[in-house]
Amino acid sequence: MKRLKTLIYQMLKGLGTAVSRFPFTVACLVITAALVCYLIAEDGTTPLTLEKIIFSLGVGAFIGMVAQFSIENFEKLRNSSLVVYGVALLLTAGYFAIIWPSHEINTEILTRSFVAIFAMTCAVLWIPAYRQKNDFNVIALVHFKSFFVSVLYSGVLAAGIAAILFAVDTLLFQVDNKSYAYMMTIIWIVFAPIYYLSLLPQFSGSRYEGAESRDEGYPRFLEILVSYIAIPLFAGYTIVLLAYFAKILVTSEWPSGQLGPMVLIYSAVGVVLFVLASLPENGFARLFRMVFPKIWIPIIIMQMVSVWIRVDAYGFTVARYYVSIFAVFSLVSAVFLSFRPVSKNRYIALLAAAFAIVSILPPVDAFSVSRNSQIDRIETILQSEGMLTGGVLTPKADASDETKREVTNILQYLSYNSSTDYIAWLPENFEIYQDMKEHFGFDPYYYFNEERRYFYGNLDTDVPLDISGYDISLVIGSYVAIGDEKEYVFEIDGREYTLTADRVNRGDMLITVRDQAGAQLISVSFLELAEPMKDMTPTGKDVLPPETMSFTKAENGVEIKVIFQYVALENIDRDDFYADYTAYVLFKSP
Repeated sequence: MKRLKTLIYQMLKGLGTAVSRFPFTVACLVITAALVCYLIAEDGTTPLTLEKIIFSLGVGAFIGMVAQFSIENFEKLRNSSLVVYGVALLLTAGYFAIIWPSHEINTEILTRSFVAIFAMTCAVLWIPAYRQKNDFNVIALVHFKSFFVSVLYSGVLAAGIAAILFAVDTLLFQVDNKSYAYMMTIIWIVFAPIYYLSLLPQFSGSRYEGAESRDEGYPRFLEILVSYIAIPLFAGYTIVLLAYFAKILVTSEWPSGQLGPMVLIYSAVGVVLFVLASLPENGFARLFRMVFPKIWIPIIIMQMVSVWIRVDAYGFTVARYYVSIFAVFSLVSAVFLSFRPVSKNRYIALLAAAFAIVSILPPVDAFSVSRNSQIDRIETILQSEGMLTGGVLTPKADASDETKREVTNILQYLSYNSSTDYIAWLPENFEIYQDMKEHFGFDPYYYFNEERRYFYGNLDTDVPLDISGYDISLVIGSYVAIGDEKEYVFEIDGREYTLTADRVNRGDMLITVRDQAGAQLISVSFLELAEPMKDMTPTGKDVLPPETMSFTKAENGVEIKVIFQYVALENIDRDDFYADYTAYVLFKSP
């Protein structure tokens, strides 16, 4: 009992120390948690402004960590903490100002934020090791252990409190369902990060020296995990990549895109594993440190050639940009690690931060480069087809299938990344599904594989639905097990009806309505209604107007109207045909 009290006291003391040591970060976390709890209480759509504030505070929490470690490790800043935190506040406000004009938290904002956080994480690891004041590998180990201990403790705490709430709700009195969300918010947004911060020593002065045995010791289980499990598995994966490299050299056939992401993951895991293997002195770890950087080089070169083939054929996308820039980082790191001792690993963190920052700064950032690359590519395609001359777009209904497919793919990519406004020859507020035929002469056009026919249709939600004359409306989906039935009982003018939705097989959903006596009044098969849509597959147009997605059937004085929200037909005309549906089902009584 005394030991438990001591552990609780030490934990609370550590949390208090973390709060006073990282005030800016803790303030960002607490305000974020408060806003999330407010949104949970409101139980509605998240206001965009609050979403942006929460996002900014999340980035600000990492900025606060960089600020505190800078104060602790740079003598010139130790007496200027207010100035440093003032700069941190300005940077956080600046981030909010950057995302303020956006109409949504889109992919570009998410990517830039993630990369910025990654750069700050690298800075947090590098700052204490500046000028070899501390061993970078030890610092990385401390952060690694602290992170997983925090996740473990927080997970146990969350599971325990959830079990208590469930027991109270089941045995004593009803507990508000939102209590679970509040609890998870407080634990994972407030407790977990602050506890993680409480486990980090000051990497300077007597405090760090006094915490050495607790924070620097390399756990035996981690040494076994890294040296005798992770490294052999990593070696096996390396052998597969090298064998594939040899196959490419023999056949001269390069892959069609799958190699880049695989090597990227391999390189990322390799860097982390190299840092974790820099402290153990067993044979596996020493051999890995000696061999990995040299073997890494030909694998990276293979990746770079593969990526360049894709870029040359299809231009840059954000994904290809990051695969490319990470390949360059990996090559520089591999060469550096091949000739430098592990004590210089801190430069890898600095190099990673530099590449990350470059990738989000215009005009060489991922989104600017990929946007310009795809715009150049679509202009080249249209010019060769005779559709773009002197900056003027001319519709051409009989353009080649390849042109239609490529133009559709590029426009979809640019539209998804909110980049169509950068195309001077397109009208303002261009919408690919509404405006493409008018300006290009053809609808969106997709690759069509005869061996795997498919159709995907979505209801155009911008067009009002006509539901006049019907008594009830239900939303019915096919995402249930085959053979499962769902009944809907309703009353109209004093008469009771039962509508049954039955997933009869992999491709069909049967809707049946019976009267109070159990007699069948009407039955509708979703497959019979949707099957004619398969002929629309070659155009690939998947946003369809209500008149195309609506079907009506009358029988025995009653009427059913089905308005499909979503239709997916897979493997059409094959034995493994499969279909999914979501639809409004409207019913009209006599």
